[in-house]
Amino acid sequence: MRQNKRKISVTGLGYVGLPVAIGFAEAEFSVIGFDVDEGRINDLNKSIDVTFEVENKRLANSKITYTSSPNAIRDANFHIITVPTPVTDNCEPDISFLISASQTVGKQLTAGDIVVYESTVYPGCTEEDCIPILEAASTLTAGRDFFVGYSPERINPGDLNHRFENILKIVSAQCPKSLEIIADTYASVVTAGIYRAPSIKVAEAAKVIENTQRDLNIGFVNELSKIFKIMDIDTHDVLKAAGTKWNFNVFEPGLVGGHCIGVDPYYLTSKAKKVGADPRIILSGRKTNDNYPAFIIDQCRQWLDKKGINNPRILLMGITFKEDVTDIRNSKAFELAQKLESISPSLEVVDPMADLGNHTPNFSFNAKAVDAVFDVIVLAVPHADFINDPWPLMHTLTKANRPALVMDIKAKLDREGTPKHIELWRP
Repeated sequence: MRQNKRKISVTGLGYVGLPVAIGFAEAEFSVIGFDVDEGRINDLNKSIDVTFEVENKRLANSKITYTSSPNAIRDANFHIITVPTPVTDNCEPDISFLISASQTVGKQLTAGDIVVYESTVYPGCTEEDCIPILEAASTLTAGRDFFVGYSPERINPGDLNHRFENILKIVSAQCPKSLEIIADTYASVVTAGIYRAPSIKVAEAAKVIENTQRDLNIGFVNELSKIFKIMDIDTHDVLKAAGTKWNFNVFEPGLVGGHCIGVDPYYLTSKAKKVGADPRIILSGRKTNDNYPAFIIDQCRQWLDKKGINNPRILLMGITFKEDVTDIRNSKAFELAQKLESISPSLEVVDPMADLGNHTPNFSFNAKAVDAVFDVIVLAVPHADFINDPWPLMHTLTKANRPALVMDIKAKLDREGTPKHIELWRP
């Protein structure tokens, strides 16, 4: 036990907040897990995590209290804010959740407290937007009565290897003293080490470029896949060959959605424009990735036209934003489904993982494979259930004496095992 161990509050118990809260609780910190979603709180109090990010057996921890009452936050003195930071329909930063959380936490602050933001933001957001809200709500002064830091989250949903506890943690703060308190607190949980950034803005910028870099690299190979498709070259074969060079970094083509890679670059480009910069390369990569579903649709249309198939039966497999997660937010597979409806009004969608929540899609949705025969099967999200033994399943969903197309968006299927009546498409 460390002396003066802080009592933790975590505001926002989603993909980021829940693993953070559990991590601190398992390190013997007293933790208050707060979320405005009462349904989420009820589930957690029943030891149920619908996101599957934390094993249910770990949720029943005596060191953590799950609550939707903001007053409970007052009992803590180290507040971590992990709320979503999406973009608007116009691809501008939407910090409304961040503002609301800052107001909620600010009203509960007392002298000596520390507030740490983990949500992805643009450089300057913590100090220019959040701190004034905390000060107004608390009537306290940041840097004197309470202190603020920024420690960007690096949670990768669905990744069982890279977890909160074993990912190097960046921390930053208003002053050296609060920086050491924040670093020491996180070091009690994070075994991979702590990196002290020289300023809050540096930490914010580091976070936002991590996913921007990945977005650009995927945009590059998505553009390559379009070029190589015209040349009748398999992009993955090219990447495998090029990957034999020691300094070649392999990125694979595909759909870029979710609430990180497809969102974070807009936080940087929006701020860049406000300060007079022109982020053309970043926005070009974003445009390429946003247009990739349209490329897949065009490839599907070309095959159907070549085969002379009208009114095709199409099955889309997977609709979440990535494999083996439940989240459909900003899913390009969802967008793909909407576009496929223009080709096949009777489109069928199957996904054993997807949590549709309150969303009611226009297309026919099933959790398990439907009993029907299809002309086109689009494997958009390769959940483990889909790729464990895929070809027998594909065989039952197509006719052996009729040509069928299987579009393997992430190139997870074994080409050698492709049935003779099936044409396998991959980027």
